[in-house]
Amino acid sequence: MRFALYTMLFVITLATLASLGLCGCNAPPERGVMLQEGVASDSLASNIVTKPVIHAFSGLIGEGIEIDRAITRVNPDGFMTLEVAGHNRSFDNRVFEYKVEWLDKDGSVIDTTTSKWLQTSAAGKSPFVIKAVAPRTAAVDFRMNTRMVPK
Repeated sequence: MRFALYTMLFVITLATLASLGLCGCNAPPERGVMLQEGVASDSLASNIVTKPVIHAFSGLIGEGIEIDRAITRVNPDGFMTLEVAGHNRSFDNRVFEYKVEWLDKDGSVIDTTTSKWLQTSAAGKSPFVIKAVAPRTAAVDFRMNTRMVPK
């Protein structure tokens, strides 16, 4: 009975904070990187008011991966390189998959066998980096998608 009362008070508090706009907003995604629901972080967990309460419920509310930056360069051989840096806001390790698709000057996907889902992980409350190199010099842009590891 007491647990149900505390749970109800917790839900009411979060709903009130959300309605007052105190929960913050998700930052816009880094150019070209899309985070699937379940991989991305929940904005409630980043708010200074709700964070102490949410900390205990980290796994339940879906705290997760957040992308800080995506940097592209062209290496000396003319191939575009990608470095995606982010961090895991969850207290648990996160295992997820990502796929980089390379785009030509017209915005079309460059057909290649190297564009496949790859698995990676990020330790709890830790930064991570994903690096990729375009398969052809025709690549001028990229698109990266993520998803939870299929069960």
